[in-house]
Amino acid sequence: MTLPGRVRAASLIVGVLLLGVLVSDVAGLPGCGHICKTATAAAQLKLPPPPPEPPLVGVAPADGAADLSPNSRVAANVLDGNLTDVTLVDDHGNAVDGIMSADRTSWRPSGHLRYGRTYTMTVASRGTGGVPLVRTTTFATATPSNQVSVYLETPGGLPIHEDRRYGIGTIIAARFDEPIVDKGSAESHLLVTTKPPVKGAWYWIDDKTAHWRPEKYYEPGTTVNVSANIFGVKLGDGLYGEDDEKAAFTIGDAHLSIADDNTKQVSVFDNGRLVRTMPTSMGKGGFETIGGHRFSFWTPPGIYTVIDKAQTVVMDSSTYGLPVASSMGYKVTIPYATRISTDGIYLHQLNATTWAQGNTNVSHGCLNLNGENASWFFDFSQPGDVVEIRHTGGPALQVWQNGDWSIPWGEWLKGSALTPKP
Repeated sequence: MTLPGRVRAASLIVGVLLLGVLVSDVAGLPGCGHICKTATAAAQLKLPPPPPEPPLVGVAPADGAADLSPNSRVAANVLDGNLTDVTLVDDHGNAVDGIMSADRTSWRPSGHLRYGRTYTMTVASRGTGGVPLVRTTTFATATPSNQVSVYLETPGGLPIHEDRRYGIGTIIAARFDEPIVDKGSAESHLLVTTKPPVKGAWYWIDDKTAHWRPEKYYEPGTTVNVSANIFGVKLGDGLYGEDDEKAAFTIGDAHLSIADDNTKQVSVFDNGRLVRTMPTSMGKGGFETIGGHRFSFWTPPGIYTVIDKAQTVVMDSSTYGLPVASSMGYKVTIPYATRISTDGIYLHQLNATTWAQGNTNVSHGCLNLNGENASWFFDFSQPGDVVEIRHTGGPALQVWQNGDWSIPWGEWLKGSALTPKP
C-alpha cells in the first residue's frame, strides 16, 4: 500500500527524530564504532521537501441530495488555496449567478434556486503549492404538489401603500390564496419590524388569513416593515410558498373618535386634543326575520378602525341578503362614506336623518351625519384610525367584522399558531 504524501513526510520526520535519539544513546557506549558512524551519517542526510498538496474543498449540498427546499444552503469553501471558478447549472441549462468572496475562499448563489430542478455545481480550485482540484456535486430541489401566494393588505383587502400615512390602530392582514395546514411554519416566516420597537403578535382569523397588531396603539411616526418570507417554505401536505412579499408604511397623526350612544355624539380627537363633536344617529336596534333570514339592526359596540372611504357609495341591502323590495330594504347612493367594518358599517352623510342626529337612532347600523360633518370626517380620516363605539345594544363587534382591537391582548395571543396551547 502506498501512503499519501503528507503521511510519508510525517513518517520520515518521526524516523529521523528516533534516529537522533539512537545516535545519542549509542554514541556513549564502548565499541559502538561502525554503528555510531552509520547512524551519524544518516542523521546528517538532507531529506527532500514533501510534495505540494491539493487544497481542501467543501461543498454543500452533499452530492446526490434530493427533495431540497430552493432555500437550502448552497456554498463552496476552500482551505489551503483559493477558488478559481465555480459554476452552478440546472438541468434546463440555466446558469445561476453567484458571489465570490474577496479572498476567493468562498462562493454562494446570489439568488433563489427553482423548484423541481436538478443542479450541478462544479468547483475548480488551486492549492497554495499550485496543485489544482476540481469537485462536482449534483442535487435536486423539491417538486411541490401545490404552491401558495400571500398578500399583505389592510383588513378591508386593500394593498398597503408605502407613500401614505396610516392610523394608530392599523391592522396588517396576511392573506394566503390556499388554506394553510402548517400555520406555525407560515407564521414563523411572517416578520414585522417597527421603529421604535413595539410588542405585537399574529392572530389567525381563519385557515387563509392572519392579522397582526401591536399590544397597544402605535405612536405617531412609527415606521413598520412587513416581510412574508415564504418562498421555498414547506407549509404542510405538499404545499410550498411560491413567492416572498414585503410591505412598509408609516404611522401618521393619532386620530381617535368615540361614538357614545348615551349622548348620540361622535367626539373626534387629534393627537389627544378634541377637535370636533358631531351629532349622530346609529342603528335603531332590534332583530327582524325577513325572507327566512334574521337581521340585526344594532350598531355593534367595540373598537373599529377606518378601512377605506369613498366620496359616493351605492348602498344596497341585497348585498347582505336583505331584499331591496322588502319593508326594510334599500338601494341608495350615499356621499362622504367612511367605512369602518367589513360588513358595511360607515360614518356617512344622510341629511334625511338630520332631525334624529343627536337624539334618536334610526339607521340600519351605520352612523348617520349631516353633510358638513360627514365631509369634514371624510377629509380628516386615514386608514387605521381608531373609532370606538360605546353603549349600544346588540351583539359585540366580532373580529371578522374588523374587531381586532376588541379582543383583549391575552386572548389575542392565543390566536397565534406559535403560542403554546394548554
